[in-house]
Amino acid sequence: MKKSKIYVYAICKNEEAFVGRWMDAVNEADGVIVVDTGSTDNTVEKLRERGAVVYEETFTPWRFDTARNAALNHIPEDADICVSNDIDEVFEPGWREHLEKAWDKDCTCAKYWFVWEQRSEGIPEKRFIMEKIHSRHGYQWVHPVHEVLAYSGEKPEKSIYIEDILLVHKPDPGKSRGQYLPLLELSSQENPDDDRIKFWLGREYVYQGMNDDGIKTLEEHLKMPSAVWKEERSASMRFISRAYRAKDDNHNALIWLYKAAAECMMSRETWLDMARMGYDTRNWVLSLWASEQGLKIKNSSKSYLVEADAWGYLLEDFAAIAAYRLGFYPIAFAHASSAYNAAPNDDRLRQNLRFIEKTLQEQE
Repeated sequence: MKKSKIYVYAICKNEEAFVGRWMDAVNEADGVIVVDTGSTDNTVEKLRERGAVVYEETFTPWRFDTARNAALNHIPEDADICVSNDIDEVFEPGWREHLEKAWDKDCTCAKYWFVWEQRSEGIPEKRFIMEKIHSRHGYQWVHPVHEVLAYSGEKPEKSIYIEDILLVHKPDPGKSRGQYLPLLELSSQENPDDDRIKFWLGREYVYQGMNDDGIKTLEEHLKMPSAVWKEERSASMRFISRAYRAKDDNHNALIWLYKAAAECMMSRETWLDMARMGYDTRNWVLSLWASEQGLKIKNSSKSYLVEADAWGYLLEDFAAIAAYRLGFYPIAFAHASSAYNAAPNDDRLRQNLRFIEKTLQEQE
């Protein structure tokens, strides 16, 4: 069997802390191409010491798609497979073997697992499907931010799923999101009919505390004829609710949570927001009901919209507290036990369980 020529490519700026770890993970490739966009630390030197081919380029105005396309264009024309990933992302060993085994002459791109957030105490990891492995020709990056690959090749696009490839995000927690908002605004201007970009923009407004802008933009998203994916529509409603919560408007916040639940009943994230709102407002009936509705959902959609908190101990925790406040001590004990079992090193959960157990024994 003819061996494929596989190249990894990336863009970077001031990533020297991650160079060694990243190069260890991508050294299975035949070549590594990096476009540095203005590092002031030792990123470039460290990459070159490890064998990467580094181009130093600046882009004005800044756009992620332009920078990634520049890196892609530096890959040799006779390459077979291109692997795009960032320097704060790490492939599990053996990824090349899995890729070559699955790839055939008709493939144009590959899907694989991407771990966005790693597991913490009582909270599972957040993972979803990524698609940044592709053939050398026929692909270009589009959109200033949250950029995606667009295909324009001559043969039909064929995507394969490779379950054994795992890419793990290990970011710098101090990195700013400041450049995202203006780029998302630009992306929305360039693509006014793209419902996902509209959703991303509205969500970013809420992240940045620009709640009125977030509400307005997300309501526009919901009115778009192409916005038909129920899980994303529900997420849009959930972020509208969060914006109203930030404005101390609990009435409208709760209305939008009910709308989100009606739109997609199988989204645990909505039920967690509702349980938390019940807790914050001391509405114990709401908190217990929402928690138990969420706990009925056993399987995650595995989409990028999944929030890891909703799949950890928190729903059990809110249910335990609400049930206790309502005097339902056996129910409180059952939920508190489940919460503690999910996070056995959490002192607060341990103390809650002991307190509820003591109350239950006194009642008996």
